[in-house]
Amino acid sequence: MLNNIGLPGLILIAVVVLVLFGRGKISSLMGEVGKGITAFKRGVDDSKKELDDNLAEPRDVTPEDAKSKDKV
Repeated sequence: MLNNIGLPGLILIAVVVLVLFGRGKISSLMGEVGKGITAFKRGVDDSKKELDDNLAEPRDVTPEDAKSKDKV
């Protein structure tokens, strides 16, 4: 059903949405979508930096029991 929409159908849908919601509401909605995408990209970049920082610093994951046996 959705495969047969085509360009004229999409234009008709866009006109109907524009008439129903108005230009101001649509522009504010698109602004919010843009802010959401920006925040998502920032979060992905922050998590990548955090993973890189954690991989750069080696840490000792030896269990405490094994550490105490090595000292004796």
